[in-house]
Amino acid sequence: MTTRLGYLGPEGTFTSMALDRWPASAGAERVAFGSVDAALAALRAGEVDGAMVPIENSVEGGVSATLDALASGDPLLVTGEVMVPVTFVLAAPAGTTLDEVRAVGTHSHAWAQVRGWMGDRLPGAAYVPTLSTAAAAETLGGGHEARTAAGGPAPFDAAVCAPAAATLHGLEVLAEGIGDMQAAVTRFVLVARPGSLPEPTGADKTTVVLFQRDDHAGGLLELLDQFAARGINMTRLESRPTKASMGSYCFSVDVEGHVRDERLGEALMGLKRICAEVRFLGSYPRADRQPASIGPRATDADFAAARDWIVGLRSGRA
Repeated sequence: MTTRLGYLGPEGTFTSMALDRWPASAGAERVAFGSVDAALAALRAGEVDGAMVPIENSVEGGVSATLDALASGDPLLVTGEVMVPVTFVLAAPAGTTLDEVRAVGTHSHAWAQVRGWMGDRLPGAAYVPTLSTAAAAETLGGGHEARTAAGGPAPFDAAVCAPAAATLHGLEVLAEGIGDMQAAVTRFVLVARPGSLPEPTGADKTTVVLFQRDDHAGGLLELLDQFAARGINMTRLESRPTKASMGSYCFSVDVEGHVRDERLGEALMGLKRICAEVRFLGSYPRADRQPASIGPRATDADFAAARDWIVGLRSGRA
């Protein structure tokens, strides 16, 4: 049976590029969705076997749609991550000049990464949000006659998209490298329904969402101390509204290590004790294969020795 992998489409999005880099995507059937929510809903319904979605950007931080969709609903697990360098171009139908651009279409995260360039070069251009960068390019593709036949002219004159999307849809590049941060990177994750976990590699990452029992002074510190006390390095921390009431937040966290590591297992047990809910979103290999930084007295052997000591005390052998 052919594996079906969903992604935030259409073709030409940075998400489709992330899927290109995913080794297991070779030979899989690719299914494009118009939004992160749609892709994850299809995964939960069993319509696809996995979904590639953006989760974090080096400029804008976490992708809210993905963080919120993973924090609620039927459980899903992250099985791996992919890093994609982000390069933007301004593209338009052939014959369009820069001074003719009055409105620009793109995804909100892309617009946030080109605001400086737009302010300098096209200060009067209006921003028109689209479902993805490639969707903006697709809207402009096909020439004036095709767009008119499809229901009228596009609501914008140019698109901010990946170079591949401009080429795919036959657009002319008006400007290259328009991102405000030239080293921008977006992190994507391959999500699946719960099943077997990837084996520990020594260069792993674990993602959890933590829900407090109540809001009180030092509440976040109590959560973070479960990691700090066990020498676990945190690589991402973001608060997201639970949508239950004003001021009610949960915390989406990435830490170094695998759930099968002694130190991380102990930390998760501590969090389970003090949190209203701990949503485990998976342990998986890091894209950069960077080994976890483990401090003194925080190795698996250290924790195993401490556990053996307490077992000995309880049995009267110590």
